[in-house]
Amino acid sequence: MAAASLLTILLLALSITGSPVEVNNSPITLPIARRLSALNGTINALEQDKARVAAFRLKDYNLKHGSHSIPVANLGTVYYAAVGIGSPATTYYLIVDTGTSNTWIGARTPYVPTSTSVNTNEYVKVTYGAGYFSGTEYADTFDFGNGLTIAQQWIGAATETSGNFGEADGILGLGPVELTQGSLTEDVDILVPTVTDNLHRQGTIHLEVVSISFEPTTSTQSMVNGELTFGGTVRNKHGPITYTPRTTTKPASKYWGIDQSISYGSTTILSSTAGIVDVGTTFIHIATDAYNQYRTLTGGIPDAATGLLLITSTQYGALQNLNFNIGSATFSLTPNGQLWPRILNTYIGGSSNALYLVVNDLGTPSGKGFDFVNGYPFTERFYCVFDTSRSRVGFATTSYTDATTN
Repeated sequence: MAAASLLTILLLALSITGSPVEVNNSPITLPIARRLSALNGTINALEQDKARVAAFRLKDYNLKHGSHSIPVANLGTVYYAAVGIGSPATTYYLIVDTGTSNTWIGARTPYVPTSTSVNTNEYVKVTYGAGYFSGTEYADTFDFGNGLTIAQQWIGAATETSGNFGEADGILGLGPVELTQGSLTEDVDILVPTVTDNLHRQGTIHLEVVSISFEPTTSTQSMVNGELTFGGTVRNKHGPITYTPRTTTKPASKYWGIDQSISYGSTTILSSTAGIVDVGTTFIHIATDAYNQYRTLTGGIPDAATGLLLITSTQYGALQNLNFNIGSATFSLTPNGQLWPRILNTYIGGSSNALYLVVNDLGTPSGKGFDFVNGYPFTERFYCVFDTSRSRVGFATTSYTDATTN
């Protein structure tokens, strides 16, 4: 398939059934819903996260050895978007993921070709940290809902999947387009334009930007408590935005990677280094040497049941801010922001009233080109802007930065 034909794709549309969609002008804002995948049981959320982080670090290795490997989202706590595909449309529930870039369906509900479906005759395969999908790329109509439909977005129609994708039908990939390299099995050098690419190319949005905001989790029920905005930001959702260039350090540069340092209170625990920002990672992960300092300074003890650091109420009272020094600004995760939501303690096998910290060991020492993952606890407290047009990532405080809901 010629590379030029790939550029004829239009855009993705996604919606939450029954929810309003802002489509008057660019930017376009859509609600997204958080779901917990095992409400009647427990999951080892930390082990799932570690598998995801390991797959991030091995990205370059896997590409050099003939495998397009990217991490799957932590299925315990993920955000879903409902997308109508085809005409008449079938609704698919896709994981919103900034750590991947291919959009695909078929993990649960199979793809249903309709009159708007075009078989591209391109075969696709993506191997994740624990599992894979393979199938055929189709171009088809995506439906945002409320009458907004877009033609010819490329999607992977999975005919075979391996691994646990929870309740999802697939993934909505919002990562950098470079992550799609190698996913087409016969045209391995071709990049598959992402959803954000196509929105911009077709003039639906003026800037190739996607921004994400969340509210802290206050319930174990599925709830719409996030927003995904294409083409810019929602001004009343954030304060002044600080932008920093995407890092050039590999392997973090493959993703939404940045350079930052981290301090606990006034003590630097991680000097300026490269890592990534990722909404699909449930916890915050930092290099082993930084984690060991954090554990000593907080007094946290690894909990046998959850794997997380456990602290006492006295230690919580003495907890200091965890400061992420990015560009010219410092983004401080408050003591409450460093806690796993207590309402979800039993969900991960913990005690209902225990105090667990969300900062964890990355598993490798600093200096490896991938020394942190600013996961969901970070993105829950700070507005995040992923700007392809200017190759940068932006952050801002929100009304939830200092929330005490955990």
